[in-house]
Amino acid sequence: MTSLNPSIGLTQQDYDHFEKLGYAQTDEDVTPGEIAVGVIIGRSSEYFDFFVFGIACVLVFPALLFPYLSKLDGTLAAFAIFSLAFVARPVGTALSMAVQRRWGRATKLTLALFLLGVCTVGMTFLPSYHDAGMKAVWALMVLRVGQGLALGGSWDGLPSLLAMSAPKNRRGWYSMIGQLGAPVGFVIAAALFAYFYASLSAEDFLSWGWRYPFCVAFAINVVALFARLRLVVGQSYVQMLQERELEPIGVTSLMRDEGRNVMIGAFAALASFALFHLVTVFPLSWISMYSNQSVTEVLVVQIIGAVLAAGAIMFSGWLADRVGRRNTLGAMACLIGIFSFLAPWLLGSGTVGNNVFIIVGFVLLGLSYGQSSGTVTSNFPSRYRYTGAALSTDMAWLIGAAFAPLVALGVSARFGLVALGLYLLSGALCTLAALGINRAIEARDQ
Repeated sequence: MTSLNPSIGLTQQDYDHFEKLGYAQTDEDVTPGEIAVGVIIGRSSEYFDFFVFGIACVLVFPALLFPYLSKLDGTLAAFAIFSLAFVARPVGTALSMAVQRRWGRATKLTLALFLLGVCTVGMTFLPSYHDAGMKAVWALMVLRVGQGLALGGSWDGLPSLLAMSAPKNRRGWYSMIGQLGAPVGFVIAAALFAYFYASLSAEDFLSWGWRYPFCVAFAINVVALFARLRLVVGQSYVQMLQERELEPIGVTSLMRDEGRNVMIGAFAALASFALFHLVTVFPLSWISMYSNQSVTEVLVVQIIGAVLAAGAIMFSGWLADRVGRRNTLGAMACLIGIFSFLAPWLLGSGTVGNNVFIIVGFVLLGLSYGQSSGTVTSNFPSRYRYTGAALSTDMAWLIGAAFAPLVALGVSARFGLVALGLYLLSGALCTLAALGINRAIEARDQ
């Protein structure tokens, strides 16, 4: 048998390994290659929704909902609404685990993706401030909270299953598979906005052009739902989850017994998650306000950066399998720390500097984000890992990324770009500290 998908890197040896672990490759059951593809499809749909909203916070919502504010204050207000999904996400995880324990994984996933699709497509029909006043702002806030609850409920355990089932010398590779959804989702979202922004007049874009990406998001969610349901109801998938005790537990029990690992896992990924928004959402806002570079050009450069990030994510899997996942994450945190000193100078030196910041930032993001999932969550005992991995990720998003565009733009506008560098440096230091604490705890427990 050849590799099902060479771009993912599943070889005959991997298939043999999965078969020994209990995968029966029949017509009715799923194969490990299908699980890998399902992970990428599922994460791509989630990240697409995520980036569509983030880009709209810069290009649409300030003028549509906050015309009475300056462009800076309107963007800050939009970024405040942007953060609401990350605040709601842990709540969505807790609720969804209860739903899964009572009605099953397929029901939970269907409800979550249905809610995500409804909230996303609901934004398509959002009225302007001139038409509805503050009701339009409140409607967007409610829909954004709904997106956060849905994203918390969309955890399916596929990344954990892949990581736990992988051969020891391939765990870094398997850990990065789910992360590929981020650059894929960003490329699609940025390409759609770049096309409509360049093709339409400013009036038409703000009137109706920006709404199309949100409609596309609904269609992608439907495709992702069926692709993932195909997996979660498969006999092999269910059997593997049960054998590895990847089943939901109460969040209260998790925090009582494994709260330390949840927080260490969140802070260990902080550098990656802080950088995540500082090279995707923040540059678009800063450059559009403080540079003559066109929005379309910025989006095109970011698309190129995202493609390079995808390659860097895959390289991180290869690297982690040779030097260790935690060593890779620690080394990337050091590089991000160095980058934090260069960031103010790059963003303050014109178009060339802006482009270099975006490209280098995306590559560093790929190298670090590729191993940010599962590096420390592997500390969880099997019965806690399903919920622990989900909640650790939620907390990493909340602490490291939720307010990053808001804080970065606010402090940079007031104190200069040096404040941006300090913000990014703090994330790198938190990651190094968390990895050091984790290593000390492991040494003590041995």
